[in-house]
Amino acid sequence: QVPLVESGGGLVQAGGSLRLSCAASGRAFSNFARGWFRQAPGKQREFVAAISWSGGTTSYTDSAKGRFIISRDLAKNTVDLQMNSLKPDATAVYYCAASRNGTATTDVVQAPPDDLAWGQGTQVPVSS
Repeated sequence: QVPLVESGGGLVQAGGSLRLSCAASGRAFSNFARGWFRQAPGKQREFVAAISWSGGTTSYTDSAKGRFIISRDLAKNTVDLQMNSLKPDATAVYYCAASRNGTATTDVVQAPPDDLAWGQGTQVPVSS
């Protein structure tokens, strides 16, 4: 059973916007930090954004600051990533992640991959 399920990916033109959503099963991971990573073709998976368990603290990679917004709906147990002013270099498979026992953004940003729960990923091609 996949613990996290992403949705919202798809082809978008450069300069456009896209909103990704990540749903967890039931109340799974509702008390822990969550985040988004991406893996571009031929590159390693990299951190994009993270949010604390309460939603009160967020963290972004430098290229996402000012253009991407991560948010969470505690009632629905979902985490969204609003991506604006997309550039072709944002083309990647985007993965949702959740800490298994941490509440802070650092518990996502600094965690070894095996310490996080992962979704299967959603593709985001950005055309120039």
